[in-house]
Amino acid sequence: MEQVVPYDEWRVSASDASFSEWLRSLSEPDWTAVVSHPFAASITRGDVPDAAMRHYLLQDLQFVDSFTALLGAAVASADTFESRVPFGRFLGQTATSEELTYFDRALEALGVTPADLASPRLEPVTEDFRALMDEARRGLDYPVILALLCVAEWSYLGWASRAVEPLPKNFVHREWIDLHEGPEFRAWVQFLRGELDRLGPGLDEAGRLRVLDVFRRAVRLERRFFDMATGS
Repeated sequence: MEQVVPYDEWRVSASDASFSEWLRSLSEPDWTAVVSHPFAASITRGDVPDAAMRHYLLQDLQFVDSFTALLGAAVASADTFESRVPFGRFLGQTATSEELTYFDRALEALGVTPADLASPRLEPVTEDFRALMDEARRGLDYPVILALLCVAEWSYLGWASRAVEPLPKNFVHREWIDLHEGPEFRAWVQFLRGELDRLGPGLDEAGRLRVLDVFRRAVRLERRFFDMATGS
């Protein structure tokens, strides 16, 4: 069994001793593989072939329902009213916001048909990721839910923040970058990290390892998802 450096031991010599950074650092090399993935880099350059981008976005769309339900579970399981409010706000944005509008416009531009949308073929990694979201939702374990949400958002900020001006002219690439970068999204990721940093140190060792396990599983799935998009 893999030996894990306990948080209290790790933080003594860490330059960033936050709990969220412990989770991230113990998820290497998968974390770096995600934020520097060739497919993500292709998005930032705007040179992903239409067929690959279509397949990637169609698979990503399959997370919307499970992700929305997971946000609802975060509202239900958060330990303070102050923590519930950002989740409720983001939940409303997810259900009605520009992201869904983006999916509609982008998939139409990429030639996705109503039949494709009605019965998409799910890739194994898509099914596995939805299963992990549903598992976390059913458990109503707030730190575990935080870990999964944090990976999904922080890792996407990680690759999107590497985009350099000028951004791609094609809105399919440019707006996908914009949705995962910028002051509001950075503040959202910082909130998620902050909640983990607030709660993680107070967990017992078993609780910390439970959160780490879900964080790592999610990072591995993010890597597999990008690998799927490249056909590898």
